[in-house]
Amino acid sequence: MHRNRVDRSDVKRVGRTGRIGAITVWAGFCAVALCLALGAQAQTAPKYKYDPDWPKPLPNKWKMGGVTGLAVDKDDNVWVLDRPNDLRDIELHAMKNPPTADCCTRPPSMIHIDKEGNVIGSFTPDEPEGHGMAVDNKGFIYIGQFTVNKYDPKTGKLIGAAPRAPEMPPGAGGGEAGATTPADPSRGGPGPNGTFPAPEGRGGGRGGDGAARAAAVAAFRAKYPPTTPMIVQNIEEIRIDEPAHELYASDAYLGGRVMVFDLETLAFKRGWGAYGHALSEITTNDADRAYTPGGPMPKEFKGHVTLNISNDGLVYIADRNANRIQVTTKQGKFLKEFVLAPMTGEGGSTGGVAFSPDKAQRFLFISDLTNNHIWFLNRDDGKVIGQMGSMSQAGGQFFGLHMIAVDSKGNIYTGEVQNGERVQRFVPAK
Repeated sequence: MHRNRVDRSDVKRVGRTGRIGAITVWAGFCAVALCLALGAQAQTAPKYKYDPDWPKPLPNKWKMGGVTGLAVDKDDNVWVLDRPNDLRDIELHAMKNPPTADCCTRPPSMIHIDKEGNVIGSFTPDEPEGHGMAVDNKGFIYIGQFTVNKYDPKTGKLIGAAPRAPEMPPGAGGGEAGATTPADPSRGGPGPNGTFPAPEGRGGGRGGDGAARAAAVAAFRAKYPPTTPMIVQNIEEIRIDEPAHELYASDAYLGGRVMVFDLETLAFKRGWGAYGHALSEITTNDADRAYTPGGPMPKEFKGHVTLNISNDGLVYIADRNANRIQVTTKQGKFLKEFVLAPMTGEGGSTGGVAFSPDKAQRFLFISDLTNNHIWFLNRDDGKVIGQMGSMSQAGGQFFGLHMIAVDSKGNIYTGEVQNGERVQRFVPAK
C-alpha cells in the first residue's frame, strides 16, 4: 500500500503563492478603499462659520439698502454697492429737520470696507441705484445700471461708459434699478425692492393694452436686433478678465446677452447668448424663453443672467430664472450645462457665481435668492455637494441672498436685498 507523498517544495510554493495572493487581494482592497476615501474627500463640501464681527457698525448713522453689487479688491477689501432708495420713512428719522429719532440716514451707494470690517471709503455715483459692479487691479470701479460706468474710486468721478442704446425697451426700467431718489432726502420709498419682476403698477410699466404693448416690443426689437453692439436694457453683472484686458457684462435684453468690452476703451468686442448662440442667432421669439420649473430648458436665456470667469479660462453663466448654469469658452463656445434645484419657482435658484480659492477652483459657490442657500457644487460636473444657510433674518442666515464674493483667503462675503439689506462674512472652519 502506497502513501500519498507531497513534495515539501510544493508545500512551500503553495504557501508562498497563497501569501502573495492574499497580499495582492489586500493591496487591491486598500487601493479601492483609498480611491473611495479620496472620492469621498473630493465630494466633501467646504465648511464655513459666520463671522459676527464683520462688518463693524456703519458710521454716520447709515442704514444700508439692498445690496446689488459686491466685489473684493486686490487687497482683500470689499466694495459694496447698495440701493439707498430702498429705505422707508421709518428708517430715515435722523435725516429730518429736526431729527425725530437717533437713526438713520441714507447711506452712500458705494461703501468700501476693510478686512477688519471698518469703512475706509465711500461715494455716491451719478446714478445711485445700480446693479452689478467690479473693481480692477488699478482700483477703478465699474458699476452697472443701464450701461457700465467707470469711476475713479477716490473722487467718485465718472471717467468712462460702455456704449448703450439711446432708448429703453417698452416696459423696462424700475424694478432691478430700484426706486427714484425723492426730492426730500428725509422721505423714504415703499420699502425694500426685490429682484423679481416688479408688481403691476410699481416701476415695471407692464400695464396697458396687450396688443399695443406687443406691437411696441416688436417694433423695438426690429430697431434694436440681437446683434446690437451696445447695452440695450439693464446690467445684471459685471466681471473683469484682467490678463485679457476685457470686461464682461450681462445685458438683460432678450432674456440675457453676454457682452464683452475692452477694459480700457470700453469698446464692444463680442457677445453671445444661451448655448453659445452668436448674437445673430439669438431669437426674438419669447416662446424660446418660456420655462416651467422642472420642465425642459428654454432655448434662450430666461432672465437675470450673471457670470464669472475661472482661472482656466471658462465662463460660468448663471441663468437664474431657468435654474441653470452654462459653461462656455471666452469666445462663447458652449461646453456644458448644470441644472440646480429645478423645482424652484419665481426668482430661480442660480444667482451669483463664485469659486473656491484653491488654484484649481474645484468648487462653485452659488448664491440662491429664492431658497436662500449658498450651494456648493463640484466645478467639473456641477454635482451638488452641500449647502449653507436658510431664510431668516438671524446672523448667518439669509433673507434675499443676492450677491456673493470670495477673497484670497477663502472668506465668503454675501449681500442681501429684500428684508436682508446687509453684508455678511463667513470664514473657513476646520
